Amino acid sequence: MRLRHSFVVLALALLAGCAGLGPREAVQGTGSPEQWNAHKASLNRIDGWEINGKVGIRAPQDSGSGTLYWLQRQDYYDIRLSGPLGRGAARLTGHPGQVSLEVANQGRYQASTPEELVKAQLGWNLPVSHLVYWVRGLPAPGSPSKVTLDGDSRLAHLEQDGWSIDYTRYSEQGAYTLPERIKLQGQDLDVTLVIKDWQPRQLGQQP
Repeated sequence: MRLRHSFVVLALALLAGCAGLGPREAVQGTGSPEQWNAHKASLNRIDGWEINGKVGIRAPQDSGSGTLYWLQRQDYYDIRLSGPLGRGAARLTGHPGQVSLEVANQGRYQASTPEELVKAQLGWNLPVSHLVYWVRGLPAPGSPSKVTLDGDSRLAHLEQDGWSIDYTRYSEQGAYTLPERIKLQGQDLDVTLVIKDWQPRQLGQQP
């Protein structure tokens, strides 16, 4: 059974993924590649966080927005959405090999990956595991990327796997500089993420 016109599935799955390293990048822009490499190394040490913010989705058939809470603890995630986008409330929890989605008044759905969940419920093929990198201002590993740096050697624009991502605002979070507003554009789909509260953590050694 598909959850038609329920953008919570897409929004939550876009916010799930797993951690790793290994870019294949084409770098341009006004920043320094050396400083960018140092910035990436710092961000890759972040393997846990709590995020509070808002997410909006615009697509040909429907659109909506909602509030977001995202807990990440290395490979485990707990993502909660409420408001119009979530049709009241929704929760995605998972780790590699098992993903569970609960939607208020609709039921619970499971899959082995976020990609499978979106494919099964919406019929769309999306790189849904990438946002765990994109939200930190990093290209995802495993596929080529085109990186444009700003004057501070941070991501200003990223192109990867058919997606165009703009980073329009950053904020200082302790030792880290992290994205505060991200605009993602894919085929027939726009996603805007605004992070109101970042709490990054370094829980363990990255593989």
